[in-house]
Amino acid sequence: MPLIKDAKILVLATHGFEKSELEVPRDDLRTAGAIVHVASLDGKKIRAWSGPDWDGEVEVDLALKDVDISQYDALVLPGGQINPDLLRVEEDVITLVRQFHDHGKVIAAVCHAPWVLVEAGIVKGRDMTSYHSVKTDVINAGANWRDVEVVADKGIVTSRNPNDLKAFVAKIIEEIEEGRHDRKAA
Repeated sequence: MPLIKDAKILVLATHGFEKSELEVPRDDLRTAGAIVHVASLDGKKIRAWSGPDWDGEVEVDLALKDVDISQYDALVLPGGQINPDLLRVEEDVITLVRQFHDHGKVIAAVCHAPWVLVEAGIVKGRDMTSYHSVKTDVINAGANWRDVEVVADKGIVTSRNPNDLKAFVAKIIEEIEEGRHDRKAA
């Protein structure tokens, strides 16, 4: 069971991520002592979305192709509408999510990011939440959707929106410190 100060966390995103849903977990997990790397599809800076428009860029540490999941304790997927919609059609992203899942590592998805978990086929029978507009997608994929700020089910952490980020980060820390989560392979 790693302490958060000994944990290494990967944040995966692309253009159109909700700014706060990447920056708050990244910064708060770093403040808690974790090493946090941000990966993008190509290893280049990614553009943030906030409110009605683009809102700056975020530096990236590595490209998706360079990720070695054995080096990480958790995967965080920020939401926003654009980011997870682009990620869920990338086979390498889906493979990465399934690898984190199959190795019992923590996976955290906020807002629209549960779309990526749906595409990876890892939500059936799980308690989850999401942004309200993707509720039906999550339910149709077989999850038990709940309208609460954060849900954890065997190391899969989900939250609804930026208002839930404090609880989201706290639950990520708790799940990492619980250690490996045994679950059936997807």
